[in-house]
Amino acid sequence: MKLRSPIVATLGHVDHGKTTLLDRIRRTSVAKREAGGITQHVGASYITRSTIEEICGGLLKKFNVTLVVPGLLFIDTPGHEAFVTLRKRGGAVSDLAILVIDVTQGFQPQTDESLEILRSYKVPFLVAATKIDLIPGWKKRDTTSFLESFSGQRDECKKLLEERIYSLVGELSKRGFESERFDRVRDFAREVAIVPCSGLTGEGIAELLLVLAGLAQRFLSGRLGLHPIARGTILEVKEMRGFGKVIDVILYDGSLRKGDWIAIGGETSFITRIRALLLPRELQDLRMEKQFQQVDEVHAACGVRIACVELQNPIPGSPIVASPDREEIEKLARELESEVGELTFSRASDGVVIKADTLGSLEALLFMLERKKIPIKRTGIGEVTKQDLIEASLTKEAELRCILAFNVPISDELRQLAEKRGVKVIENNVIYRLLEEYDEFVRLTREARLKEKLEALTWPCKLRVLSGYVFRMSKPAIFGVEILAGKLKPGVKLVNRDGKEIGEVKEIQSEGINLKEAERGSKVAISVIGATVGRGFKEGDELFVLVPERDKSVWLRELRSLLSEEELGLLG
Repeated sequence: MKLRSPIVATLGHVDHGKTTLLDRIRRTSVAKREAGGITQHVGASYITRSTIEEICGGLLKKFNVTLVVPGLLFIDTPGHEAFVTLRKRGGAVSDLAILVIDVTQGFQPQTDESLEILRSYKVPFLVAATKIDLIPGWKKRDTTSFLESFSGQRDECKKLLEERIYSLVGELSKRGFESERFDRVRDFAREVAIVPCSGLTGEGIAELLLVLAGLAQRFLSGRLGLHPIARGTILEVKEMRGFGKVIDVILYDGSLRKGDWIAIGGETSFITRIRALLLPRELQDLRMEKQFQQVDEVHAACGVRIACVELQNPIPGSPIVASPDREEIEKLARELESEVGELTFSRASDGVVIKADTLGSLEALLFMLERKKIPIKRTGIGEVTKQDLIEASLTKEAELRCILAFNVPISDELRQLAEKRGVKVIENNVIYRLLEEYDEFVRLTREARLKEKLEALTWPCKLRVLSGYVFRMSKPAIFGVEILAGKLKPGVKLVNRDGKEIGEVKEIQSEGINLKEAERGSKVAISVIGATVGRGFKEGDELFVLVPERDKSVWLRELRSLLSEEELGLLG
């Protein structure tokens, strides 16, 4: 079977050098055109087998690698967001990934999120340890080979880089991944390869491509076969002069032809015809709008711009299928609706409401919430609506009365209405931060609920009447006590050792200041309504708080862990 090119995603923390790395491979000036050097858009670049062979040179022979794939299709993304946007049924569109880590900075928050996403989607990856040119004492060599450049560095510089590499090995190990520098890896199926490189100087680019090509042919050959049906995912939706609305698509299987019927997935799929296929020339990027050429046919894997006879409102991350057969496309469109329906739903049971900007980000959120065993009531694509708010407000459990909005807007009117209805709206455009904020919301909600429950409960308590500190005998009796165990609060009833009720605590004071409670070890004055010192108790006696049976049951069944052994003993 003819093999397609593997699709490669690039993930990592902001400013760790993703675009610069790909720019070095493409030999274009994409990175320099970006604001602040940070990728603002998404694109795809196809690197041919001949280009890879040219860059790798003698390394292919040295490491006994034969290039059997026709090339590599790189997705250039601002981190992991586009990675999750590019999804297909059952996982990610990307076959391989490069996790970019600045060797001078190590792991950062988005590095962890990227790693978690790669783990979730089970995508094989290598680590590009970038910016080796910033290692103190590093001397740039005129080569794309890391090994060649490394051999000519001073021993002190080599030692510093090795220390940084082993720091990454340690960090990856903590996160459950065995790893090693690429040339010391014994088993690529068990160890993550770390490739030191520099996007600025080009050193290490040869080994990066070498390891990617080797991983692809060794572990992906069974997944790279081409099938008759064209399948892809929408990367971006744009306006293009002369064509109107167009879609940038990553085609991961099959072939597309001008004039084919194309179905675009959504809650309701729509069918149209391909008017034009536009392809950037080799070593260019889909983001660079000049130098597009019209073609009659394209084959997976590729990044292609598609102009259609009519386009409704396609969403990035939506699946597409194409066929020259109208009957077949009708059937495929129904399959797409079923696929999207698995992700967008409304249930009667309690759970959080999720809204996301693309199907891929929605799927990633669903995956992570389900793994955390967080129930989900309703999901959808696009801005937060009044119906979302109504559904969330009907949820009984306070910690689930929440809308998680990933990279989608919510109007001020709905935000105010949510506050009135007791619905928490959490907005963020970084998945792990959204989930962190939800975890914090759950923690605070549970703390507040526990606090409310504890305030309503009678806490067990044992106290001693202090000799010489009776200030009033009755109406109300006022005397000093020492708290021997538990907590004493106003409003509780006191009993003596025989279980006889002696009165109700009205106030607790210390140095003339009213207290809400007194804890073990405290010496305070209390006023007790209905008590008379000398009747039922006297100075030096031990008294106990009368805990109602209902409260006692709650303590023993639900909140036992909050009580000490001594306090549990007071409950009998």
